[in-house]
Amino acid sequence: MRSYANEAPNRVRKLISEEKITGPTSGMCNGFAQANLVILPKKYSDDFKRFANLNSKACPVLEILEAGEKHTKYLANNANIASELPKYRIYKNGAFHLETTNIESYWQVDFVSFLIGCSFTFEAALMASGIEVRHIAMNRNVPMYKTNIMTVPAGRFSGPVVVSMRPIRKDQIDQTIAITSEFPEVHGAPIHIGNPLEIGITDLNSPDYGDAVSINEGEIPVFWACGVTPQAAVENAKPEWMITHAPGHMFIADLKNESLKGICSKEDSQWTSTRP
Repeated sequence: MRSYANEAPNRVRKLISEEKITGPTSGMCNGFAQANLVILPKKYSDDFKRFANLNSKACPVLEILEAGEKHTKYLANNANIASELPKYRIYKNGAFHLETTNIESYWQVDFVSFLIGCSFTFEAALMASGIEVRHIAMNRNVPMYKTNIMTVPAGRFSGPVVVSMRPIRKDQIDQTIAITSEFPEVHGAPIHIGNPLEIGITDLNSPDYGDAVSINEGEIPVFWACGVTPQAAVENAKPEWMITHAPGHMFIADLKNESLKGICSKEDSQWTSTRP
């Protein structure tokens, strides 16, 4: 399967809009940021904005498109979020309704869109440092799990934090933390390292979203807060409509990964569990 690792984002987005690419975007367009998507009717947007601000580790907002706007300004030049993600999920009254490759026919003039930082953004930096990203190596979607860590509620929105998992060699844990901490706008440092039971995950081979990956001898599961968290919160909020990216099927930005680097905050470092 072609990886599109060295393709330009606008070229890949065009292929996505033509439905020639419909799979997960991890490993595509090396050096360019990726983003999660949440679309809600305007009457829910203030609550969701507060929810994202209160849970910025899991929901770091990169761009907001106000009611009715479909085209990005900051993350990419005039990209259409209704057709330039490989796959979308539509929820009605809090329940999953369907997946589709285009949401033009579902678009409403009062929709407000939130583009949220994605951990796929820092994967290129990990690989450049010799740290294998297992789901890319196995040509799979990243495994994602609901945890027993609860988000801070805001209005109708609440629920568990969702995490993504990458197996890391024990001798590369410190390096992994250092690299990902440089990207606080795309989830930053891990929130847990080691025993998945401590965060309520009973079976790593049965992710709630994405695909299971192998964990080799000498490796430790490492967990990052994930932008799929709003999809878990929608079960409680129950808006009439909510549209998101399908897990792993991201918006690919024109923005370089390096532009999302920053200084790890005290709050960010406190999320990281003590290593075994």
